[in-house]
Amino acid sequence: MKEDSMSGSVANRKELCQEVVDTCLRMNTLGINQGTSGNVSVRWGDGFLITPSGVPYEETSAEQIVEMGMDGERKGDILPSSEWRFHLDVYRARPDAGAIVHTHSPFCTTLACLHREIPPFHYMVAVAGGRTIRCAEYATFGTQALADNILKALEGRKACLIANHGMICLHENLKKALALAVEVETLAAQYWRALTLEEPKRLSDAEMDLILEKFKTYGKQPGLVESGHH
Repeated sequence: MKEDSMSGSVANRKELCQEVVDTCLRMNTLGINQGTSGNVSVRWGDGFLITPSGVPYEETSAEQIVEMGMDGERKGDILPSSEWRFHLDVYRARPDAGAIVHTHSPFCTTLACLHREIPPFHYMVAVAGGRTIRCAEYATFGTQALADNILKALEGRKACLIANHGMICLHENLKKALALAVEVETLAAQYWRALTLEEPKRLSDAEMDLILEKFKTYGKQPGLVESGHH
């Protein structure tokens, strides 16, 4: 057994691998991903666990989840997702990242193909950590260039779109990363629908800064804020 430092709960490797599989299946059930597209990972020990390359999620078992070290080397014979490089770089750069969810969700991908960020048209945009949800510049999937672009777009954020590709969310654990992915896709859908009428009105920087401050304690019950419970 190992201590999962990001969630504060004890979890063994097999349980985390199964949680990765369950998260993938849930993504498809929720309609924020399709087929074998997208990928999921979770921090584990001195590395991370990530979905295998090209295996349909409904056929993926916990035993097929790939363990990788922070040196970029995999353990075992199963190939990791072709996108493993940006997962690695996010974990290296972001100590707050305990899990990563990457999807090709319909509305996020639509905006990403237009190279549009999600502006502060709604206060919930702040759920991703900033005044906007940026769109990372395009680069070929699986490349260092793409990883670099994603890291830039994620500066001060927990989510971003990826041009001509999809979206990515990070959070302290898989449950929260998936929930954020659903929220970001919902915002993308709302923004897209608003655009069919006209460019929506935007909240000011001052208002978004106020919202970001309020979000620091949003949903935290009295007595739990100091202890870090959510």
